[in-house]
Order: sequence, then structure tokens, then C-alpha cells
Amino acid sequence: MPATLSLPRADGTLEPYRFMGTPIARPATVPVFNRIAYAAAHVVSDPLRDLDPWGRPAIDWETTLAFRHHLWSLGFKIAEAMDTAQRGLGLDWSGAQDLIRRSLAEARTVPGADLACGAGTDHLAPADTRSLDDVIHAYETQVGFVEREGGRSIMMASRALARIAASPDDYRKVYGHILRQTKDKVVLHWLGDMFDPQLGGYWGSQNFETALDTVLSIIEENRAKVEGIKISLLDNACEVALRNRLPEGVICFTGDDFNYAELIEGDGTKYSHALLGIFDAVAPSASKALASLASGDVATFRSVIEPTVPLSRKIFEAPTQYYKAGVVFLAWLNGHQNHFTMPAGMQSARGVLHYADIFRLGDKANVLDKPDLAAERMKAFLVMQGF
Repeated sequence: MPATLSLPRADGTLEPYRFMGTPIARPATVPVFNRIAYAAAHVVSDPLRDLDPWGRPAIDWETTLAFRHHLWSLGFKIAEAMDTAQRGLGLDWSGAQDLIRRSLAEARTVPGADLACGAGTDHLAPADTRSLDDVIHAYETQVGFVEREGGRSIMMASRALARIAASPDDYRKVYGHILRQTKDKVVLHWLGDMFDPQLGGYWGSQNFETALDTVLSIIEENRAKVEGIKISLLDNACEVALRNRLPEGVICFTGDDFNYAELIEGDGTKYSHALLGIFDAVAPSASKALASLASGDVATFRSVIEPTVPLSRKIFEAPTQYYKAGVVFLAWLNGHQNHFTMPAGMQSARGVLHYADIFRLGDKANVLDKPDLAAERMKAFLVMQGF
């Protein structure tokens, strides 16, 4: 293990950093959890074929699918083709269809592997939306595709609906129409505007309590078709309020990458399941923590998961929608891909000091799986940045 590494500080100087982390050992067999745990996995760019990275980024499908095997081996389900994890950062609906088709086919080759697929309206430009029927047809297109491929849907929030809806009843109409015709139960997604500014006022109100009443009414009216709801507002009080009011049999999935440790553990009465982007970056730690929780070892759960929280808060700091840059940076440091290049060049969304902090916090959280490789790649990265 390398002893020290020189990392940049805000004043432009370098300071020695001494490694302190211990990589998490891989389990001998796929662990069993008592929480449903979805990891929103990233896609890997192919820089050798990337002729139009902003318009139609090339994807390295072999490495992308290999990373899903990594997550499956640690006990996770995959949340595929999600809004913030893959889409909105270079992957359009055409690319998402390819990803969904390939991942579903790959999952069939792995005993016990499971995934659910994001279905939204992102192929419909909000500015081109003229009616609620346009939104309904867009949802039907994507949900229908997922179902024809044999997958289950996560019904993502719609920018087009947020733009055109005039009242909570418009949300009830659209969601009710789609849910009444889905083949399987779906997971809803309440995504906050810190992830996507175009989703402000979702469910028809800027007021949380009013929006909560609306989404709960949609769930009550369609509870036979709703497995659960993922809430991503980065506010644990809001999540607990939703969780406490969900009808029997409907699951709360935390999407809170700031407070997931306490929300997954729960309050002794209720707890959240998980659908998180941070699980991509901290998978071995999260797997060990969840397996410990399932065995009743709460102390180990806390000791393993809590050090990952400061790292997650750094990765998801504002502008939150650029969090995937930090996730891919860690995947590169850990040897899951041989370059730090992202679809649409999104590695440029964060600065060198941000990445230096991720390196420090990643080591402290024990998520640098191969410290020597991580040190070598960090040095190369800093040389490219002029250090």
C-alpha cells in the first residue's frame, strides 16, 4: 500500500496525504439482505469510438455490463436506465433502449440477478408538449418497451408533465392512466429539483405537504399497481413523513444520498428500502453493511456504512445533478474501467479539488479497493491537471 500521495489544496499548493483505509473483502457467496437494495449503475463511455460525445456518445457495452455483474455479485439489484444515473448525462432514449435490452438479456444469464428499468418521457421535449395526452403517449412508449422486453418499470418523473400540468388533478390523470394498464407493479419516483431544476413543483405544488397529499392519493387509487415509491429530496424528514403514510404493502425506497444510513436502519418501527446512486461507488461497503443488518449486527452495519456518508455528501454536493462524475471517478480509481471519460464529457462537470476530496474521503470510507492502483491513477490525473 502506498504510504503518501501529494494532493492539491484550495490555495494551489500540494500537501502529503497518508493512506489510512482498509479495502473491504469480497463475500465468498452472494449475500442476503433484509432490505431491497437497488444500485443505479453508471454506463461506461468508449473513448476510442466517441466521435460525437455530446450528441451520440459511444458506450463500452462489455465494461458496462461487467460492472453490473460486480453489483449482482454483491447482492444488489440494478436500477437501469434511470434519469440521473444514465439519462440526462448523454444517454438518450435510443441509447436507453439499447441499455435496457442488453441488461435484461445479461440478467437472464445470472442466477438470482434482478433489475428494474426506468421509464419516462425524456424522448418528448418539454417545449414540444402540447397536452396531457402527449405525456401519456410518451409514458406508454417507454413503459411498453420495458414490458415487451420482459422488464419491470420504474416510472420516472416527467419534465414534460411538470411543464404542462396545471393542477394536481393533471398528475392524477396521467399516472392513473398509465398505472391502470401496466402489466406488473411499478415503482414511482419523486425526484427533487436539486437533481433536476425542471422538476420544481412536481405533483402540482411547491409545498411539500400538498404534494405529499397528491402522490399519496395517486398511490391509494392505484395501490394494486404500485410496488413502492422512491423519494429523492435529500431531506430525511420528508422521507419519513411519506414513509409513515404509505398504505400497507407499498414500499418506501430511499433515494436520499445524504441520509441513507439512518433511513435504511429505520426507527425501530419502520425503515426504508434503497434505490441509490451512491451504491454504485461504495458497493462492497454497502453490501457488507446490509448483510450485517440482515444478520442483526447493527453495530457492524453502522461502522461500515457511516464512513461512506461524508463521501456521498461530497459526491452529491450542489450542483447535485453532476454527481455521476464522482461515481465514475471512483470506478476508474478502483479499476472497473481503464479511463476517466464519461458520456458527453461529463467528467468536466467537477473540478480538480472536488476529485481530490473524493480521493481523501474514499480512502477514509474504505472504498479504494486497490490503493496502489488508485494512487497511480490519481497521480496521472493530477499531472493532466497541471500538478
